[in-house]
Amino acid sequence: MDGNGRWAKKKLLPRLVGHSKGLQSVRKIIEYCIKYNVNTLTIYAFSTENWKRPIKEVDGLIKLFSESISRESKKIHSNNIKLKFIGDTSIFTEPLQLKIKEIERETSRNKRLILNVALNYGGRLDIVNSVNSFYENQKIIKKITEKNINSGLYTKGQFDVDLLIRTGGQQRMSNFLLWQSAYAELYFSKKLWPDFDEKVFVNALYFFQNTERKFGSI
Repeated sequence: MDGNGRWAKKKLLPRLVGHSKGLQSVRKIIEYCIKYNVNTLTIYAFSTENWKRPIKEVDGLIKLFSESISRESKKIHSNNIKLKFIGDTSIFTEPLQLKIKEIERETSRNKRLILNVALNYGGRLDIVNSVNSFYENQKIIKKITEKNINSGLYTKGQFDVDLLIRTGGQQRMSNFLLWQSAYAELYFSKKLWPDFDEKVFVNALYFFQNTERKFGSI
């Protein structure tokens, strides 16, 4: 979800205003996923690298996360959405951790849409944690397999990524779901995230539908 800061800068507004505006686009893409029968959506809310940003912006983002959970929890549950946070959330304050655990518990049996929110997430860290977890639970040293790594990822039990959409014009992965996106189709849009709309989403779906996926075959 790239482009919140640049969107705000263009309008001579504080970066946090851009992040707040970007939250509206999150609501919209959830609606689009339900409308077009997408069963899993993962949004990159805060990366392990985002701590390098100015303290004021980081504090504002975390406050925005916390307020959003409180404000949107009933709507998420009533729309039969299963909410899961992926990433190391143990670094956040105890009240925020409790909010996260509570909404995950409340929505755990919902089936209409799985909504993964990547919070303090990094693709490399995800893989490293999975490998470390595997060896911590082994009494003898043995070779690790792809299945072992899959079972230790934050997204364990879910399918690999089919389509990865990045807004804002940049064309890179930025440490997002690196293992899970090994064969993902990549769609890049120049639209800044606060300007994300249904047209962009539908264009991405058309792109995906018209892509012949070979997975290394012919």
